Amino acid sequence: MLFAVGTKFPRGDLSLGMTICKTNDLILMISSGQRLLGLDVGKKTIGLALSDRGLKIASPLKTLHRTKFTLDATTLLKMIDAESIGGLVLGWPVNMDGSNGPRCDSVRDFAHALLKFRDIPIAFQDERMSTRAVESAMVAANLTRAKRAARRDALAACWILQSAMDMMNDNQARSTRDDTSTHR
Repeated sequence: MLFAVGTKFPRGDLSLGMTICKTNDLILMISSGQRLLGLDVGKKTIGLALSDRGLKIASPLKTLHRTKFTLDATTLLKMIDAESIGGLVLGWPVNMDGSNGPRCDSVRDFAHALLKFRDIPIAFQDERMSTRAVESAMVAANLTRAKRAARRDALAACWILQSAMDMMNDNQARSTRDDTSTHR
């Protein structure tokens, strides 16, 4: 389980006034029909993936080559507006043992900096094995190294977003089943 920092709920503002939330709470913080944007934030690139409006299927979108943060944020905000995005899922680079990896601080800093531009719900999703999973699939599909390199980050963002949506949908289905069984 990851952490929530200053989650906003109808009861009021908590701590820092930022909308960083648990993955399962993200679905409660966006409007019906809004999409999610998955991000695989790296030093040189940001892989992007987009959900469908039903929050069931993630699709790789593109890879942004990082420049200055303000330019990157402007590009992301334009995309957020154009695609009716209600929340972001950022890959959380934990170590295999579950401890925070060396890149966790930079991903957290990226999220906090983005929130200074726009208050939008952000959840962190464990990204362990994302790159390995997509790399294996691309090797199995006989993609050249150049094609794998060009697609890796967007596909990793897609894997991260899909795993977050699967978890949200599984928990929502489980909650619905529990509600149904208690009303019998």
